[in-house]
Amino acid sequence: MADGNKDSAGLLLYRRTARGLEVLIVHPGGPYWSRKDDGAWSIPKGGFDPRSETPEAAARREFAEETGQQAPATLTALAPVKLKSGKTVHAFAAEGAFEPATLKSNTFEMEWPKGSGRMQQFPEVDRAAWVDPATARRKLNPAQAAFVDEVIRRF
Repeated sequence: MADGNKDSAGLLLYRRTARGLEVLIVHPGGPYWSRKDDGAWSIPKGGFDPRSETPEAAARREFAEETGQQAPATLTALAPVKLKSGKTVHAFAAEGAFEPATLKSNTFEMEWPKGSGRMQQFPEVDRAAWVDPATARRKLNPAQAAFVDEVIRRF
């Protein structure tokens, strides 16, 4: 991701079960997020440069990088949302299957503990879960809850 990039793209996978609609959300990895829960989860997403990649291509790439699974063939664009940080998230929805136990995220490296001079690797995503819409709204970054509401309305 380019420094200062203001665009991000991701995929909200959904499924229908006997309990109703469920969506797949992921928890960011690394020491800063390890004890955060409500409001910290996200859809699988990441930054992209709109000069060299389309939002859909970025959403597919990020889904594969963060889950270890390819995105479904058909994606439906959702209305973009703007985060408090000023970043715009372009999201796509798709009905699909994913087993959270098979999560295989890419990693990133950072100095940890800070100031120690020791570099450590952490998964970009450390957990994935299928949750009902009410739980998703509570656990997701607040701006991303709009994606759940749109999936409920449209699908």
